[in-house]
Parts: sequence; C-alpha cells; structure tokens
Amino acid sequence: MSTTTDAHRASTAAASAVAEGLDAARVSWAVGGRLVLDGVDCTAPAGAVSGLLGPNGSGKSTLLRVLAGVQPPTDGAASGADDGGAGVTFAGTDLLALPRRRRARVLALVEQEASTDLPITVLDAVLLGRIPHRSMLAGDTDADREVAHRVLAAVGLTEFAGREVTTLSGGERQRVHMARALAQEPALVLLDEPTNHLDVAAQLDALRVLRTLADDGVTVLAALHDLNLAAQHCDHVVLLAGGRVVAAGDVREVLVPDVLDPVYGVRTEVLTHPRTGRPVLTFSPRG
Repeated sequence: MSTTTDAHRASTAAASAVAEGLDAARVSWAVGGRLVLDGVDCTAPAGAVSGLLGPNGSGKSTLLRVLAGVQPPTDGAASGADDGGAGVTFAGTDLLALPRRRRARVLALVEQEASTDLPITVLDAVLLGRIPHRSMLAGDTDADREVAHRVLAAVGLTEFAGREVTTLSGGERQRVHMARALAQEPALVLLDEPTNHLDVAAQLDALRVLRTLADDGVTVLAALHDLNLAAQHCDHVVLLAGGRVVAAGDVREVLVPDVLDPVYGVRTEVLTHPRTGRPVLTFSPRG
C-alpha cells in the first residue's frame, strides 16, 4: 500500500471544510427482544482516527451499521438530536434523514465480511464506489476511472486491477472493499475490522491509509479488535461493553488497567513505546 496523500486528494477540499465530526446520541437497537445497543452516545472527531473497541458481542458492528443507516435505530429514531432525542449527526447534518444516495456521498462503510460471488474485476468493484457521484443511467467517466486507479494505488492493488475479485485472498478482498469506499470520496469513513485477514505489514499499511485520510480532514471511525493497534494508531477511542459506552477519549486515558481489566476480564500492564511514546499493552489472565 502507498501512504501518499494523493489517495484522497480529490476529497480534501470538501473534508477540510467539515467543522464538526460524527455525533451519535442515545442510539439503541434491539433484535428478538434483546437490546444490542443501549442508549449509546458516540463521537468521532473530525480529521482524526477514532477506534471503536470492545469484546466480542459488545455491539461494535451493529453500531457501525446503525451509524451508516444500514439498519435503523430501535423505535425508528432516525432523527431528533436537536430536541434531545436519539440521532446521528455529522457536521451538523442529520445523517439518517438523508436519502441513501446523498448519504453515500458523505459516508462510506467498509464491512468486515463484505463479499461478492459476481465475476467482476477489481477495477469494476472499485468503480461501484463512484455510483453516488453520477446519474443513474450514466456509465463510468474518465474522472471515475482516474479516481479508481488512484485509490487502487493507495491500497497497493494496482497490479490487481484486471483480476476477478473471486480469485483473491481474504486480505486482498478486504483491501478491494477499502478501495471501493475510498472511491466514494467520503468525508466520513466507517470501518468494521479493517485489519481483518491482513498480515502484519498489510495491517500497518491499512492504518497508514486511515492516518492519511484523517490528515486530509476526513473523519475515520474503525472498529478494531487489536488494542495495541488502537494504542499505536488512534487519536481517540470509544470502548463498548454490553451495548453501552464504558469509556471514551484519548488512548492514554482509556487504555489503562482500571478501564480495560473489568471489560475484558484480564490483567493489563501498560508500557511505553521507546520511539513513539505511545502505550504498549500486555495482558495476563485475571487471578
């Protein structure tokens, strides 16, 4: 993967104008009578990489899908933040009240298990991210293809452009889905385990791409399973447990034993990285 800012330069002007980040208030979601999200308040600052953390089953994936408008909050609370109700806003705009096509120009969602069995090339898959920017019946333009090739270079898949997606490994497909999201040129990017299936080098490259987006003014919220990746690469973290926010803030304030131990059921020790000064976490069984 490349970390060049050209990966998202076309969206820099719009994103840099965003004065506010993502703000979700009292978001709930239930299925089969079970409350998966219980009045979640969640923020992701503009121009920052925010990590969404929590044990398995804590509600991370569900929260991202609700924030993206893929599934509505419980009780249809798609708006109402202004009057104290549940809502999801970005840069002062009610995200969930936007028509789907317009919302797709603002945010992109990269899901953990996104897959396709269609015999399409990597380039064609990435070009799907350009659909919100053209009329329904229009074909790909030269500008669309330029954006697609640029984001493929950003995620290190230039040589894969002509390959069929079905022939790729899980990690390669994950990078295709990230490229498709970048091709939308969003001001807000939501990612569910973007490092899933990636080897160590590819994980670091993926997180460097997210850092580049944030430096260009994009708001990034990524669900991460690896707490040390979050400690090294995030500016801000939100920790979920049992469908509720346990803590949120700077990594140095949230990723500490008093917060993590009761949530994960472990004993945490925090060291300091000798080069970056960021926290490095080690874990041992409780008791």
